[in-house]
Amino acid sequence: MEEIRVSPDYNWFRSTVPLKRIIVDDDDSKVWSLYDAGPKSIRCPIIFLPPVSGTAEVFFQQVLALSGWGYRVISLQYPVYWDLLEFCDGFRKLLDHLQLDKVHLFGASLGGFLAQKFAEVTHKSPRVHSLILCNSFSDTSIFNQTWTANSFWLMPAFMLKKIVLGNFTKGPVDPKMADAIDFMVDRLESLNQSELASRLTLNCQNSYVEPHKIKDVAVTIIDVFDQSALSHEAKEEMYKLYPKARRAHLKTGGNFPYLCRSAEVNLYIQIHLRQFHGTRYAAISPEMVSAEELEVQKTNLSDDNESDGES
Repeated sequence: MEEIRVSPDYNWFRSTVPLKRIIVDDDDSKVWSLYDAGPKSIRCPIIFLPPVSGTAEVFFQQVLALSGWGYRVISLQYPVYWDLLEFCDGFRKLLDHLQLDKVHLFGASLGGFLAQKFAEVTHKSPRVHSLILCNSFSDTSIFNQTWTANSFWLMPAFMLKKIVLGNFTKGPVDPKMADAIDFMVDRLESLNQSELASRLTLNCQNSYVEPHKIKDVAVTIIDVFDQSALSHEAKEEMYKLYPKARRAHLKTGGNFPYLCRSAEVNLYIQIHLRQFHGTRYAAISPEMVSAEELEVQKTNLSDDNESDGES
């Protein structure tokens, strides 16, 4: 139990990457929490958006690895927003505050849906250069809870946590996946009633992505072949929506592959971001590119030897 929370990597992350709190709305109770690592000279970083149960810490392995290779990486935790347009407006203000014109977004589950909606809402003055969507969806009706979305704000925290935990993998899993689930349960416990209720509201209120508005955005879809909260139909819908997207499949990884299969997920992120090297939308420091390329080749070789993932 709690293997990740006491791991050297997690403790190193907590001791070296400061947590920042930023308010961009008139309402000073809306606080964005974020970790910002890597070279601040990079103007088009990759930003990570967590699932309903997640906090900014859940991407600590991506923050450590990618910033170590020379990327600028920001991992976010959202304030309480009850409405998708309100979220998009707040996120746009945050990017303005951070003086970021365009960004790459990695979104897991709800985070992926919010990333797509933000790209859609800002399409006339684009702020999203590319998307990596991990175990994500494009239409909230798949959860069959649009009718309860308006009542989440009334429910006590323990009931909301029960709803979220109902989507976690049941039954036997390998030790790394078990550790990932334990860590996410711990993160879930740290969220208060309004944080959870607002996220579930965004996750379930009636909405879908309009793909024609983001057809020029480069997309990679990361998903798993084993059990996750996403149905087969939801995955197929994503492939249909983004026919040109790169697909990165993991044989196993459950709901939280960025925690339990971090090396493979980090490799797919690097492959996605590599297409922007040498452009003004590069998320990596130019002098770090060759070192990062060598790291990718090394990882590719060891992956080939294990032949565990497929793209």
